[in-house]
Amino acid sequence: MAGSKEIRTKIKSVENTRKITRAMEMVAASKMRKAQERMRAARPYAEKIRQVAAHLSRANPEYKHPFLVKREAIKNVGVIVVTSDKGLCGGLNTNILRLVVGRMKEWEGKSQGINVCAIGNKGFGFMSRIGASVKSHLIGLGDTPHIERLIGAVKVMLDSYVSGEIDAVYISYNSFVNTMKQEPTIEQVLPLTGASLETTNGVTWDYIYEPDAKAVVDELLVRYVESLVYSAVTENQASEQSARMVAMKAASDNAKSVIGELKLVYNKARQAAITKEISEIVGGAAAV
Repeated sequence: MAGSKEIRTKIKSVENTRKITRAMEMVAASKMRKAQERMRAARPYAEKIRQVAAHLSRANPEYKHPFLVKREAIKNVGVIVVTSDKGLCGGLNTNILRLVVGRMKEWEGKSQGINVCAIGNKGFGFMSRIGASVKSHLIGLGDTPHIERLIGAVKVMLDSYVSGEIDAVYISYNSFVNTMKQEPTIEQVLPLTGASLETTNGVTWDYIYEPDAKAVVDELLVRYVESLVYSAVTENQASEQSARMVAMKAASDNAKSVIGELKLVYNKARQAAITKEISEIVGGAAAV
Protein backbone atom coordinates (compact mmCIF):
# COMPACT_ATOMS: atom_id res chain seq x y z
CA MET A 1 0.00 0.00 0.00
CA ALA A 2 1.28 3.50 -0.85
CA GLY A 3 2.40 5.72 1.99
CA SER A 4 0.16 8.43 3.44
CA LYS A 5 2.33 11.23 2.08
CA GLU A 6 2.23 9.82 -1.45
CA ILE A 7 -1.56 9.44 -1.30
CA ARG A 8 -1.97 13.03 -0.02
CA THR A 9 0.14 14.23 -2.97
CA LYS A 10 -2.08 12.33 -5.41
CA ILE A 11 -5.23 13.76 -3.83
CA LYS A 12 -3.84 17.28 -4.08
CA SER A 13 -2.88 16.73 -7.72
CA VAL A 14 -6.34 15.42 -8.67
CA GLU A 15 -8.02 18.29 -6.79
CA ASN A 16 -5.94 20.81 -8.77
CA THR A 17 -6.87 19.07 -12.01
CA ARG A 18 -10.55 19.15 -11.05
CA LYS A 19 -10.34 22.90 -10.44
CA ILE A 20 -8.99 23.33 -13.98
CA THR A 21 -11.65 21.13 -15.59
CA ARG A 22 -14.40 22.92 -13.63
CA ALA A 23 -13.11 26.29 -14.84
CA MET A 24 -12.91 25.04 -18.44
CA GLU A 25 -16.45 23.67 -18.16
CA MET A 26 -17.81 27.06 -17.10
CA VAL A 27 -15.85 28.89 -19.80
CA ALA A 28 -17.11 26.43 -22.44
CA ALA A 29 -20.69 26.89 -21.21
CA SER A 30 -20.39 30.65 -21.62
CA LYS A 31 -18.84 30.36 -25.08
CA MET A 32 -21.40 27.74 -26.08
CA ARG A 33 -24.29 30.15 -25.57
CA LYS A 34 -22.60 32.80 -27.71
CA ALA A 35 -21.70 30.26 -30.40
CA GLN A 36 -25.29 29.01 -30.52
CA GLU A 37 -26.55 32.57 -30.89
CA ARG A 38 -24.20 33.13 -33.86
CA MET A 39 -25.27 29.83 -35.38
CA ARG A 40 -28.99 30.63 -35.06
CA ALA A 41 -28.41 34.14 -36.43
CA ALA A 42 -26.70 32.70 -39.52
CA ARG A 43 -29.37 30.09 -40.25
CA PRO A 44 -32.16 32.35 -41.64
CA TYR A 45 -29.84 33.95 -44.21
CA ALA A 46 -28.36 30.58 -45.17
CA GLU A 47 -31.82 29.03 -45.56
CA LYS A 48 -33.12 31.91 -47.67
CA ILE A 49 -30.17 32.04 -50.02
CA ARG A 50 -30.34 28.23 -50.27
CA GLN A 51 -33.96 28.49 -51.46
CA VAL A 52 -33.09 31.20 -53.99
CA ALA A 53 -30.16 29.12 -55.28
CA ALA A 54 -32.47 26.09 -55.53
CA HIS A 55 -35.01 28.00 -57.61
CA LEU A 56 -32.21 29.41 -59.73
CA SER A 57 -30.74 25.95 -60.40
CA ARG A 58 -34.13 24.79 -61.73
CA ALA A 59 -34.72 27.92 -63.78
CA ASN A 60 -33.61 28.29 -67.39
CA PRO A 61 -31.65 31.52 -67.65
CA GLU A 62 -29.80 32.43 -70.81
CA TYR A 63 -26.55 32.20 -68.84
CA LYS A 64 -25.37 28.98 -67.16
CA HIS A 65 -22.87 29.51 -64.33
CA PRO A 66 -20.03 26.94 -64.03
CA PHE A 67 -21.25 26.11 -60.51
CA LEU A 68 -24.48 24.77 -62.04
CA VAL A 69 -22.83 22.61 -64.70
CA LYS A 70 -22.35 18.97 -63.74
CA ARG A 71 -19.16 17.39 -65.01
CA GLU A 72 -19.49 14.16 -66.97
CA ALA A 73 -16.45 12.53 -65.37
CA ILE A 74 -15.21 13.22 -61.82
CA LYS A 75 -11.42 12.98 -61.92
CA ASN A 76 -10.53 15.19 -58.96
CA VAL A 77 -12.47 15.96 -55.78
CA GLY A 78 -12.01 18.85 -53.35
CA VAL A 79 -13.09 18.60 -49.74
CA ILE A 80 -13.31 21.43 -47.19
CA VAL A 81 -12.64 19.96 -43.74
CA VAL A 82 -13.91 22.07 -40.83
CA THR A 83 -12.48 21.17 -37.41
CA SER A 84 -11.58 23.00 -34.20
CA ASP A 85 -8.29 24.73 -33.45
CA LYS A 86 -8.10 23.28 -29.94
CA GLY A 87 -8.68 19.87 -28.41
CA LEU A 88 -10.25 18.73 -25.14
CA CYS A 89 -13.66 18.41 -26.80
CA GLY A 90 -14.21 14.68 -26.62
CA GLY A 91 -14.43 12.74 -29.87
CA LEU A 92 -15.70 15.71 -31.92
CA ASN A 93 -12.70 16.02 -34.26
CA THR A 94 -12.06 12.28 -34.32
CA ASN A 95 -15.60 11.58 -35.55
CA ILE A 96 -15.52 14.08 -38.43
CA LEU A 97 -12.00 13.09 -39.51
CA ARG A 98 -12.98 9.40 -39.46
CA LEU A 99 -15.93 10.21 -41.75
CA VAL A 100 -13.71 12.21 -44.12
CA VAL A 101 -11.06 9.48 -44.27
CA GLY A 102 -13.76 6.94 -45.11
CA ARG A 103 -14.99 9.07 -48.01
CA MET A 104 -11.42 9.70 -49.17
CA LYS A 105 -10.87 5.93 -49.41
CA GLU A 106 -14.01 5.65 -51.54
CA TRP A 107 -12.76 8.38 -53.88
CA GLU A 108 -9.32 6.77 -54.08
CA GLY A 109 -11.01 3.47 -54.93
CA LYS A 110 -12.53 5.23 -57.95
CA SER A 111 -9.08 6.59 -58.95
CA GLN A 112 -10.12 10.16 -58.14
CA GLY A 113 -7.59 12.71 -56.98
CA ILE A 114 -8.26 14.48 -53.67
CA ASN A 115 -7.49 18.07 -52.71
CA VAL A 116 -8.12 19.38 -49.21
CA CYS A 117 -8.94 22.78 -47.76
CA ALA A 118 -8.43 22.55 -43.99
CA ILE A 119 -10.23 25.03 -41.71
CA GLY A 120 -9.04 24.47 -38.15
CA ASN A 121 -5.70 23.45 -36.68
CA LYS A 122 -6.74 19.88 -35.83
CA GLY A 123 -7.84 19.07 -39.36
CA PHE A 124 -4.81 20.76 -40.92
CA GLY A 125 -2.42 18.83 -38.68
CA PHE A 126 -4.17 15.52 -39.36
CA MET A 127 -4.25 15.99 -43.14
CA SER A 128 -0.57 16.96 -43.14
CA ARG A 129 0.33 13.83 -41.15
CA ILE A 130 -1.47 11.43 -43.50
CA GLY A 131 0.12 13.09 -46.54
CA ALA A 132 -3.05 14.54 -48.10
CA SER A 133 -2.77 17.24 -50.76
CA VAL A 134 -3.64 20.41 -48.82
CA LYS A 135 -4.35 23.22 -51.29
CA SER A 136 -5.22 25.81 -48.65
CA HIS A 137 -5.72 26.05 -44.92
CA LEU A 138 -6.91 28.47 -42.27
CA ILE A 139 -6.14 28.24 -38.56
CA GLY A 140 -6.64 30.52 -35.58
CA LEU A 141 -10.24 31.53 -36.32
CA GLY A 142 -10.87 32.41 -32.68
CA ASP A 143 -14.23 32.34 -30.96
CA THR A 144 -15.89 34.64 -33.53
CA PRO A 145 -15.46 33.59 -37.19
CA HIS A 146 -15.43 36.31 -39.84
CA ILE A 147 -16.45 35.67 -43.42
CA GLU A 148 -13.61 37.92 -44.61
CA ARG A 149 -11.04 35.46 -43.25
CA LEU A 150 -12.83 32.42 -44.67
CA ILE A 151 -13.07 33.76 -48.22
CA GLY A 152 -9.36 33.39 -49.04
CA ALA A 153 -9.05 29.67 -48.24
CA VAL A 154 -12.41 28.82 -49.83
CA LYS A 155 -11.72 30.87 -52.99
CA VAL A 156 -8.77 28.60 -53.78
CA MET A 157 -11.20 25.67 -54.07
CA LEU A 158 -13.75 27.69 -56.06
CA ASP A 159 -11.11 28.89 -58.54
CA SER A 160 -9.84 25.31 -58.93
CA TYR A 161 -13.39 24.19 -59.72
CA VAL A 162 -13.97 26.93 -62.28
CA SER A 163 -10.63 26.20 -63.98
CA GLY A 164 -11.49 22.49 -64.22
CA GLU A 165 -8.76 21.33 -61.86
CA ILE A 166 -11.44 20.01 -59.47
CA ASP A 167 -14.70 18.45 -60.66
CA ALA A 168 -16.65 18.35 -57.36
CA VAL A 169 -16.35 20.08 -54.00
CA TYR A 170 -17.61 18.75 -50.66
CA ILE A 171 -17.67 20.23 -47.17
CA SER A 172 -17.46 18.30 -43.90
CA TYR A 173 -18.30 19.63 -40.44
CA ASN A 174 -20.06 18.75 -37.20
CA SER A 175 -23.72 19.68 -37.37
CA PHE A 176 -25.15 20.94 -34.08
CA VAL A 177 -28.21 18.93 -33.03
CA ASN A 178 -28.32 19.72 -29.32
CA THR A 179 -25.92 20.15 -26.41
CA MET A 180 -25.44 16.40 -26.04
CA LYS A 181 -25.36 15.45 -29.74
CA GLN A 182 -23.23 16.69 -32.63
CA GLU A 183 -23.57 14.87 -35.94
CA PRO A 184 -20.61 14.55 -38.38
CA THR A 185 -21.84 15.73 -41.78
CA ILE A 186 -20.41 15.77 -45.29
CA GLU A 187 -22.35 17.34 -48.15
CA GLN A 188 -21.74 18.42 -51.72
CA VAL A 189 -21.09 22.10 -52.36
CA LEU A 190 -20.34 22.06 -56.09
CA PRO A 191 -21.81 21.50 -58.57
CA LEU A 192 -25.10 22.89 -57.32
CA THR A 193 -28.15 20.83 -58.21
CA GLY A 194 -31.81 21.33 -57.41
CA ALA A 195 -31.96 17.89 -55.80
CA SER A 196 -29.25 18.80 -53.27
CA LEU A 197 -30.88 22.11 -52.35
CA GLU A 198 -34.02 22.81 -50.40
CA THR A 199 -37.09 23.81 -52.37
CA THR A 200 -40.63 24.58 -51.31
CA ASN A 201 -43.18 21.96 -52.39
CA GLY A 202 -41.41 21.44 -55.69
CA VAL A 203 -42.38 24.95 -56.88
CA THR A 204 -39.85 26.63 -59.18
CA TRP A 205 -39.49 30.27 -60.06
CA ASP A 206 -38.23 32.11 -63.08
CA TYR A 207 -36.49 35.46 -62.86
CA ILE A 208 -36.07 38.73 -64.69
CA TYR A 209 -32.41 39.72 -64.40
CA GLU A 210 -31.22 43.31 -64.01
CA PRO A 211 -28.72 44.38 -65.29
CA ASP A 212 -28.03 40.94 -66.83
CA ALA A 213 -28.11 37.26 -65.88
CA LYS A 214 -24.33 36.85 -65.71
CA ALA A 215 -23.75 39.65 -63.19
CA VAL A 216 -26.60 38.54 -60.93
CA VAL A 217 -25.97 34.79 -61.05
CA ASP A 218 -22.21 35.11 -60.56
CA GLU A 219 -22.61 37.23 -57.45
CA LEU A 220 -25.47 35.20 -56.02
CA LEU A 221 -23.80 31.79 -56.32
CA VAL A 222 -20.52 33.00 -54.84
CA ARG A 223 -22.45 34.48 -51.90
CA TYR A 224 -24.31 31.19 -51.55
CA VAL A 225 -21.12 29.12 -51.29
CA GLU A 226 -19.61 31.60 -48.82
CA SER A 227 -22.75 31.50 -46.67
CA LEU A 228 -22.68 27.69 -46.76
CA VAL A 229 -19.08 27.62 -45.51
CA TYR A 230 -19.75 30.28 -42.86
CA SER A 231 -22.82 28.39 -41.66
CA ALA A 232 -20.75 25.17 -41.44
CA VAL A 233 -18.08 26.96 -39.37
CA THR A 234 -20.64 28.40 -36.94
CA GLU A 235 -22.30 24.97 -36.59
CA ASN A 236 -18.92 23.38 -35.91
CA GLN A 237 -18.00 26.00 -33.30
CA ALA A 238 -21.29 25.54 -31.47
CA SER A 239 -20.68 21.78 -31.55
CA GLU A 240 -17.11 22.29 -30.30
CA GLN A 241 -18.10 24.32 -27.24
CA SER A 242 -20.95 21.93 -26.41
CA ALA A 243 -18.66 18.90 -26.69
CA ARG A 244 -15.97 20.62 -24.60
CA MET A 245 -18.45 21.51 -21.86
CA VAL A 246 -19.72 17.91 -21.71
CA ALA A 247 -16.17 16.50 -21.76
CA MET A 248 -14.97 18.81 -19.00
CA LYS A 249 -18.04 18.01 -16.87
CA ALA A 250 -17.33 14.29 -17.27
CA ALA A 251 -13.67 14.91 -16.34
CA SER A 252 -14.71 16.86 -13.22
CA ASP A 253 -17.11 14.10 -12.17
CA ASN A 254 -14.44 11.45 -12.70
CA ALA A 255 -11.94 13.50 -10.70
CA LYS A 256 -14.44 13.73 -7.84
CA SER A 257 -14.83 9.94 -7.87
CA VAL A 258 -11.06 9.45 -7.92
CA ILE A 259 -10.64 11.85 -4.98
CA GLY A 260 -13.23 9.90 -2.99
CA GLU A 261 -11.45 6.61 -3.68
CA LEU A 262 -8.05 8.07 -2.80
CA LYS A 263 -9.38 9.51 0.47
CA LEU A 264 -10.74 6.08 1.38
CA VAL A 265 -7.33 4.51 0.69
CA TYR A 266 -5.64 7.30 2.65
CA ASN A 267 -7.91 6.73 5.67
CA LYS A 268 -7.19 2.99 5.55
CA ALA A 269 -3.44 3.62 5.38
CA ARG A 270 -3.60 6.08 8.25
CA GLN A 271 -5.70 3.70 10.35
CA ALA A 272 -3.25 0.89 9.65
CA ALA A 273 -0.36 3.09 10.75
CA ILE A 274 -2.17 4.09 13.96
CA THR A 275 -3.01 0.44 14.73
CA LYS A 276 0.61 -0.54 14.17
CA GLU A 277 1.86 2.18 16.53
CA ILE A 278 -0.64 1.18 19.24
CA SER A 279 0.38 -2.47 18.89
CA GLU A 280 4.03 -1.51 19.29
CA ILE A 281 3.31 0.59 22.37
CA VAL A 282 1.22 -2.18 23.96
CA GLY A 283 3.86 -4.75 23.12
CA GLY A 284 6.60 -2.59 24.62
CA ALA A 285 4.60 -1.97 27.78
CA ALA A 286 3.90 -5.70 28.16
CA ALA A 287 7.58 -6.50 27.76
CA VAL A 288 8.51 -4.09 30.55
